[in-house]
Amino acid sequence: MSGAAVAAVVNIFGVRHLSPGGAKHLLEYLNELQPTAVLIEGPSDATDEIRHLTHTVTKPPVAILAFTEDLPVRTVLWPFAVYSPEYQGMRWAKEHGAEAEFIDLPSSVTLGLQDALRLESGSRPVLKPAADEQGEPTDDELQEQESVYSRIARLAGESDYDMYWERNYEHNASSGAYRAAILAFSARMRELSESRELIEQPREYAYNALREAYMRRQIRKKIEAGHQPEKIVVICGAYHAAALADLADGMTDSELASLPARSTKLTLMPYSYYKLSTMSGYGAGNGAPHYFELMWELMESGRAEELPHLYLSSVARQVRRSGTHRSTAEVIEAVRLAESLAALHGGSAPTLRDLRDAAQTLLGHGDLSVVAESLARVDVGTAIGSLAEGVSQTPIQDDLNRLLKRYKLEKYKSTVASDLALDLRENRRVSSAEAAYLDLHRSVLFHRLELLGISFVRNMPSGQSGATWSEHWIIQWSPEVEIQVVESTLLGETIEVAAAYVLREKLLECRSITDASALIRIACQCAMTSQMEESSRVLQSLAVDSRDVVAIAAAARELATIIGFGDIRKVDTAPLVPLLEELFRRGCLFLLDASGCNDEAAALMISAMNELNGISLEHSGTLDTALWLQELQQLSQRDDRNPRLSGFACAILMERAAVSAEDVAAEVSRRLSPGIPADLGAGWFEGLSMRNRYGLLSRMSLWEQLNDYINALDDEEFKRALVFLRRAFSTFSSREKTMISELLGELWGVNTEQAAEILTGELKEEEAKMLDELNDFDFGDL
Repeated sequence: MSGAAVAAVVNIFGVRHLSPGGAKHLLEYLNELQPTAVLIEGPSDATDEIRHLTHTVTKPPVAILAFTEDLPVRTVLWPFAVYSPEYQGMRWAKEHGAEAEFIDLPSSVTLGLQDALRLESGSRPVLKPAADEQGEPTDDELQEQESVYSRIARLAGESDYDMYWERNYEHNASSGAYRAAILAFSARMRELSESRELIEQPREYAYNALREAYMRRQIRKKIEAGHQPEKIVVICGAYHAAALADLADGMTDSELASLPARSTKLTLMPYSYYKLSTMSGYGAGNGAPHYFELMWELMESGRAEELPHLYLSSVARQVRRSGTHRSTAEVIEAVRLAESLAALHGGSAPTLRDLRDAAQTLLGHGDLSVVAESLARVDVGTAIGSLAEGVSQTPIQDDLNRLLKRYKLEKYKSTVASDLALDLRENRRVSSAEAAYLDLHRSVLFHRLELLGISFVRNMPSGQSGATWSEHWIIQWSPEVEIQVVESTLLGETIEVAAAYVLREKLLECRSITDASALIRIACQCAMTSQMEESSRVLQSLAVDSRDVVAIAAAARELATIIGFGDIRKVDTAPLVPLLEELFRRGCLFLLDASGCNDEAAALMISAMNELNGISLEHSGTLDTALWLQELQQLSQRDDRNPRLSGFACAILMERAAVSAEDVAAEVSRRLSPGIPADLGAGWFEGLSMRNRYGLLSRMSLWEQLNDYINALDDEEFKRALVFLRRAFSTFSSREKTMISELLGELWGVNTEQAAEILTGELKEEEAKMLDELNDFDFGDL
């Protein structure tokens, strides 16, 4: 039988993706025709997934996900809602014993073509995913100055194309008229758009032509397999309906073999209404998936006329939950207004725009902000699909689902963000060892997911400041999370194996001791002992040549922290202690050299000195504390180092009682002697004032010496000194500033407010300029 002959009897049913009206009319058509084969636009290599999509446990929204088996990972999605005509067609076929098949290009070719066009154009190809081509305008088309779709909406008197479609097709109750209108619409749209596509978007045109040739091939194969043409129903996007009416030009075997392809795998994944909505930027979505689900449910039960009442009462319920009262009478008036707006447009029922306008007017009293959140909840919803356990999953998906169940985290697999505080300490009130460390196991899993770049969890600062046993996480599922999990299949078949692979790759690329120490901490948090050992070896080899005290201090802090929470995480950190000792020793030995820096670098050095000092106190039993104090002593006495650092070293020694009061008084007298430049004298005092402030405030003699020093400065030097003093005092608390002002006010013979203004006022422009000049001053030249 020729292609032209079969064309007359093969049944083409054009739809719009995610169309409850289309799904309703399709089911009526299938019931009337009772086909033996239902052919659906979708990746032909995913036909085996239809049995999982129609599984009794499967709950839409769900999606078919295809991904490449090698790098770079490419993915493509085909999502389905309960009101998708394609999904309802699959279910009908299963319930009535008909064959159901996908007939679009295999995912391997779809991804191969995208890669080929990406290479040809040097950028991401402008190709709509297969699921996007269901008679819907893409974002690019909608943004054109005057697209075909916007012209249709304008001529119909609608605000946008979606409202035009809903009023004329979703609310079209006549089955025969609906199918005829879709076919006529498809033919006319192709006439209007094909010539422009051929000129302006040749790649898009060629892509569609390939797909349609392949679908014609698949339809003919089904006829050749013995199905009567009049007993075949083809469900395709409205745009393709006219092109599939003639089966004469099907793709040949040689043409198919010549197409580029990539090795791919397929899986099913739960999807969400948020992702389906155009709010998320998904081109094939609709702006209100929950609204269309309500429409579908009412159509199924034969009560489509109740949609305005259900929608507006749902909005009112949400408004009341937010604390704003709305009466039943206002809901009734809103329904009447929506019906009046629909009548003005010549429609049989209100569209979503009519309902939203009525809600704003009657339930929001004209103010959109009052009902905006309620509208979003009713329009989009928070529904998330689900699959039967183990259904068409990759090994790593199965592993994650198993771990979520094992660690009682399944309830957090929601599009609504949840907070989860973890206490990593042993819970002695439970019987099993796993339950006793449930939160610790959860923490390990979360850190592994973070390492893999799977955005299901996000680590937040813990409310327990400095507590190594406490963690705070934000947990939120999204379809992107599922894609990220699937992409990790290339790294390993389980979360643990994949995380270990990523950590090894990071270690191979590691070039700094800061990065190496961070990787040790990640390995510890992920409970990966062998990777901890490997990270330690990398850090040790990098530290041999490092003289960067700032980096050494940061790395030492990481190790000290890891050693500190090793017991909590049940990780043996003893091998890290010698490495910490070596890093600390190097930090001490290179402190003096690193302190010959400018004022800008001194800020980083102060942080490093703070870290090293804190580590020496925390691990005084194992670290060479005497060496640290010895190096601080040398720095505090040197005049050729940055004076802020010398002063800061002196402050640490005072705080640790490692210097006598007499020695401090002598050093203060020397540093604040008349004739010492302001950069050196006041800069040294600034460093001194950064620690042990109450100790300084109790030394009246120090303030007297500071006063004598300031009085001995000439006007220019006084201005420079004031810059240092203001910067020093800017970090003091209000109470400390008041005490200083009282002390100096008494010495200067002025009141406290005047002293405070002099010392703590905002830096003027010329003073800020002086500080900038200091950043270029090399104290090593002194």
